[in-house]
Amino acid sequence: MQPNLEDMPSLQRGAALYANYCLGCHSLKFQRYERTADDLEIPHSVALKNLVFTGQQIGSLMISAMPDEKAKGWFGTPPPDLTMVARVRGPEWIYNLLTTFYADESRPFGVNNKVFPNIGMPHVLMGLQGVPAEQCRGNRPVDLLAGEALLVETEDGYEPARELNCDLLPVTDGSGAYSPEEFRQAAYDITNFLYYVGEPTRLERERLGYWVLAFLAGLFVVAWLLNREYWKDVR
Repeated sequence: MQPNLEDMPSLQRGAALYANYCLGCHSLKFQRYERTADDLEIPHSVALKNLVFTGQQIGSLMISAMPDEKAKGWFGTPPPDLTMVARVRGPEWIYNLLTTFYADESRPFGVNNKVFPNIGMPHVLMGLQGVPAEQCRGNRPVDLLAGEALLVETEDGYEPARELNCDLLPVTDGSGAYSPEEFRQAAYDITNFLYYVGEPTRLERERLGYWVLAFLAGLFVVAWLLNREYWKDVR
């Protein structure tokens, strides 16, 4: 997936989804509500009503209200801050994480994840997506790093080891509020928002970069003409 920081509706939806489903556990401690509202063209009154649920002010940092002590008791460790997750992990990792939860009764919260096996958190978007189930079809070679297959010894020599191919995650019909397309859009919007949070000045920096390059190009022309004027009599 390719983030788009110029897609303002997507960023606004992503901010609302994050505030409603993620911010209860995962802080954005380097981001302020006011900066978010201003950058995403959200009026402060609307931001206070739809993004701030803990009585904080518009200028406050986006901090989870969950105490670390209780979080450690519930999850084993406090949920990580996600301000920089898009820069550290990449937007593809976030999107794939959000879209590859599946039901697993052996886990404490009843779900597991293909990107983050044995994940220690609930599938907070299950009400939107529905209940995804793991479905296997045939088998595939066991891949190691750099695309190399794991080999096992057989009577006829060595053959690639194989494992069940369980990449299908069908959702029970009617179990979620969103259609599959709507849920993929919601996952994209959250990913897009976290990509923005990782570097809020990215678009401004890129726009400024074009002006800097144009200035340097003009300066080069002036310097070249001046140099030619200085040296024409010497030569």
